[in-house]
Amino acid sequence: MKPENNYYITTAIAYTSRKPHIGNSYEIVLTDAIARYQRLNGKNVFFQTGTDEHGQKIEELAEAAGISPKAYVDGVAGEIKSLWDLMNCSYDKFIRTTDPEHEAVVKKIFKKLYDQGDIYKSQYEGWYCTPCESFWTETQLKDGCCPDCGRPVKKTKEEAYFFRMSKYQDRLMQYIEDHPDFIQPESRKREMVNNFLKPGLQDLCVSRTSFNWGIPVDFDSKHVIYVWIDALTNYITGIGYDPDGSSPQFEQFWPADVHIIGKDILRFHTIYWPIMLMALDLPLPKQVFGHPWLLFSQEKMSKSRGNVIYADDLCRHFGVDGVRYYLLKEMPFGSDGSITYETVIARYNSDLANTLGNLVNRTVAMTNKYFGDKVSRPAAGDELDAQLTGLAESTVGEYRKLMEGFRVADALEAILNLARRANKYIDETAPWALAKDEANKEKLEGVLYRLLEVIRYLGALLQPFMPDTAEKIFAQIGSQTKSLNSLKVFGAEESYTVGKAEPLFARIDEAKKLAELEEEAKAKAPKEETKEEVPGLAQIGIEDFAKVELRAAKITACEPIPKAKKLLKLTLDDGTGTPRTVASGIAPWYKPEDLTGKTIVVVANLKPAKLCRVESNGMILAADCPGGQVKVLFLDDSIPAGSKIR
Repeated sequence: MKPENNYYITTAIAYTSRKPHIGNSYEIVLTDAIARYQRLNGKNVFFQTGTDEHGQKIEELAEAAGISPKAYVDGVAGEIKSLWDLMNCSYDKFIRTTDPEHEAVVKKIFKKLYDQGDIYKSQYEGWYCTPCESFWTETQLKDGCCPDCGRPVKKTKEEAYFFRMSKYQDRLMQYIEDHPDFIQPESRKREMVNNFLKPGLQDLCVSRTSFNWGIPVDFDSKHVIYVWIDALTNYITGIGYDPDGSSPQFEQFWPADVHIIGKDILRFHTIYWPIMLMALDLPLPKQVFGHPWLLFSQEKMSKSRGNVIYADDLCRHFGVDGVRYYLLKEMPFGSDGSITYETVIARYNSDLANTLGNLVNRTVAMTNKYFGDKVSRPAAGDELDAQLTGLAESTVGEYRKLMEGFRVADALEAILNLARRANKYIDETAPWALAKDEANKEKLEGVLYRLLEVIRYLGALLQPFMPDTAEKIFAQIGSQTKSLNSLKVFGAEESYTVGKAEPLFARIDEAKKLAELEEEAKAKAPKEETKEEVPGLAQIGIEDFAKVELRAAKITACEPIPKAKKLLKLTLDDGTGTPRTVASGIAPWYKPEDLTGKTIVVVANLKPAKLCRVESNGMILAADCPGGQVKVLFLDDSIPAGSKIR
């Protein structure tokens, strides 16, 4: 049985398709802060993170890169681990789903579920989104595309193994009802119950035959084990679960105290995963916390939008603790947070440089100046002193309560409020005025001692969020009394012998820093985008233009694409004798009858793309006009289909 003092916490494992952006990095920093807090709280913590490395998308990316899937994921997994290390994350295990020990246990789990009748073979026919690695029914699609990411889906028909989700639906509903804190926040629980469980669960596809990059099914070599059983079981394989006999570590740490995951994968962790555990006759995790997203301004980060920020870039400009602080302070409990360079600079200057840094710097400097580095615990003070010490003690209780509920941003605000009150206390007591009269020496010493004790409180409370900064604070005030238990009563230190006053955070010149960031972005941009000899236009050479093949084509047929409000399906005669299909987003401005029989310009050598189940082979030319209008460029009908445009 799991000892009460043991605490097991995990992140979702990061998908190894590409380098994670700052929004992805939020999860590991959040989880690290909770793990560090629980260690401070006296818990024996095991913190696991890692990478999800199988699937069709990885296979396709590796093929495009001209390397093996294993070589591809080795590179990305290494990059992810380096980023987590850069962010000073104190994980105990970094698991990879290509680890041999993980793969071996996943095979056993699949066989066990098959042998007991929870997995069966059938035929899958439906719609599949490769980026999300998700199957969808016709009714689940949104405008004919993936309801999660909005990308096109493709019709898939293949033999597959299925997991009997429906068998466990009622049992899971009852479990959620009996354990009201299982899914957090509350709004996420309502979403899962109302949108997925109440309408009824369909059995889940858990194997594939259309790609090879996955863990093979031992007893059916055509199949690889699909992502859900492979990826989700990392939480138990990583601590030693084995159907044939688990390790002592598994018995010591399962069930997990909390899975920290993004809100977009809550369904997999609160429906698929609990049902798998029920089928394996294992306890369910105590909690699943679905955190919100960090957006760039108010948009989700995307390379295609050009609004991606990376953690390593931010750390070069604002330091690791500066970035950790922003991520944790700026993300509300139940709604999405936002990041821009301007807001990072503003938060850094106001909270870290002005409030926290200034408090530590001037308190240590005054102790050096007025008492030659050392002050001792004073006798009881007046009402003003009692207000400060009372707030310090009450902040600890508030902090504990907030951290236990994963309200990390609110916990940081409580810490910052204590720092603000200490700065106000300096203004109210005016140590520089007290120092002018020898009769006030005892009072002055009391003021500085109380400030140093508050700063020790701040250092102790900040350890989960900004561990390096906390150590610098302890070094400056000359204290190694860091535990949360030492904060129960104000005045644990008998005396303070301070070190040299050094700035914790140097104030940033916003205009200068933004200009520096802009120059850095330009240097990273492709060369053709930086040589703007004509204002507003990126210059290209004739060799670039020559790569684009423009042809005249006649529209022989035109029809709407079902469930796609903006797309029309055009059938073109391009002079080759074989009809060409193009999907074009011009439905808001043209009806099919307006276009049939017209001659247009088509980009003939554009790589094919699937748009809402239609393979589009090319692109037609149109003009953006005032008022948001779009007008197709029509050619004289006397121009033969297939004529080259140059």
